[in-house]
This record gives sequence, C-alpha cells and structure tokens, in this order.
Amino acid sequence: MTKEFLFEQIQQKQSFLCVGLDTDINKIPVHLLELEDPIFEFNKQIVDATKDLAVAYKPNIAFYEAMGAKGWESLEKTIDYIPKEIFTIADAKRGDIGNTSALYARAFFENMDFDSVTVAPYMGSDSVKPFLQFKDKWVILLGVTSNEGGKDFQFLEADGKPLYQHVMATSKAWGSDQNMMYVVGATRPEYLTDIRKTIPDHFLLVPGVGAQGGDLQEVCKYGMNSQCGLLINSTRGIIYASNGVDFAEKAREEALKLQQEMSLLVQSI
Repeated sequence: MTKEFLFEQIQQKQSFLCVGLDTDINKIPVHLLELEDPIFEFNKQIVDATKDLAVAYKPNIAFYEAMGAKGWESLEKTIDYIPKEIFTIADAKRGDIGNTSALYARAFFENMDFDSVTVAPYMGSDSVKPFLQFKDKWVILLGVTSNEGGKDFQFLEADGKPLYQHVMATSKAWGSDQNMMYVVGATRPEYLTDIRKTIPDHFLLVPGVGAQGGDLQEVCKYGMNSQCGLLINSTRGIIYASNGVDFAEKAREEALKLQQEMSLLVQSI
C-alpha cells in the first residue's frame, strides 16, 4: 500500500484508527469456544463491526504463534478476510541478521501479504534493509515504546541526545517516508515535538491510547502533520469492551467514539 492511498483512506473514513487484534483464547467470549476456529470467528466479527471505522488492523503475532499451527491458520484466515483497502500490520517486532531478516520479510510480505511489519533496530541497518526491498510494503521501526522497561536503554544519552533520537536520525536514511514508519508510545506524547523535528513526514504508529492511558488529543497536538502522519492503535479498549454475545456491538461503540473524535482532527488538517 502506498502512503498516498493510506492518506486517502484516512480522509474518506475521517479516521486514523488502528484496531489491535491481540486475540487471546482465554479472553474471548465463551460461546465462541464451541466453534471450530474461535479465534478467527472473534476476529471476523470484530472486523465486520469496525471495518468502516478503522484504516488499519494490527495482529500481535505472539498471540497466534503461541497456539502453534492452528494459530497460524487463524491468522492467515484473518488477514485474508480483512478488506484489501485496509492497512495491515504484523506486530512481530523482528530483528535479526540480514539472511534471517530476508526470510522474515518473505514470511510476512509474500506468504501472508501483510502491508507492514514491526522491526527492532538494535542490530542495525543490515537487519532492517531486507524488509525494505519489497514494493509498497512498510517497515515500522521501534522508536519510543510505552513500556516501563523502555527507559532502560531508549533514554540513555550520547552527545546530549537520548538513544532513541540517534536511532531515528540514523535509520531514516535506510528508507524513506514512503516505506518506513516509527512506533511512538502514546504515553510519551511530550517527546513528539523533538521527534517531528527529526522525522517530520513519516507516519507514526502510536499504541497506548485508551486502556494504557494515552491521550488522543495530546498525541495529535504534537504528532500530527499535513498528511495526518498518525495511526492510533487501540486494542483492549475496543476488542474486549464486552465478553458477552454483544462483544462485536460493544467493540463498534468504542471504535466509533474514537473515530468521531478523530474526524474533527482530520478536518483540521
């Protein structure tokens, strides 16, 4: 998917919502467990309920890997079911040497046809560039994460700047704003001003809005650019809004609340 097409979808839907599909067999409604593939059925109903409100879906690959071959089957069925005009993110956080990265890229871009994959930058350019060889596919590089342990390394200073700024300044030369995005946690919106000085035109994937305490208005105040430049991810607050038979209906209600707030922000661009 091209950057231009993604922005068109944002304008059409008046939304920059990404719905996380971190589907846990232990959290989905119990009535689904009677079905042959409860994980896919859950995802299917979430997608049906939110596909007119979301511009992206982000399955966290660990939730599927943990279930073995059956989990991979559920994931493949989910990706095949999501409408092609909606951006898909393999939240896999891969990062390894070049040959291995090339195989990870093939797995997600060729075999499963994801639009993007999250990648860890710690091993440097040769672990990231293999993912950038695929036309109209995206690397989403970990930048500033919202977990508590992110402070262990990301904010260590060198030459008067925190490590995450060095990562962004160096890595932006590996690709472009047409094939690279960055993860920036919503619980750290105060850093977005400096981040935008380094990568003004790149899209940012922003997890942590909603259940994790991130504030949408604050993120947009500091992070939005002339082409929106944001994909705001919400997971638990949407997909687990209810654990009853009305789970899809309640998911839609929560997604709609965010979309309506986003609509006003998109109109201001």
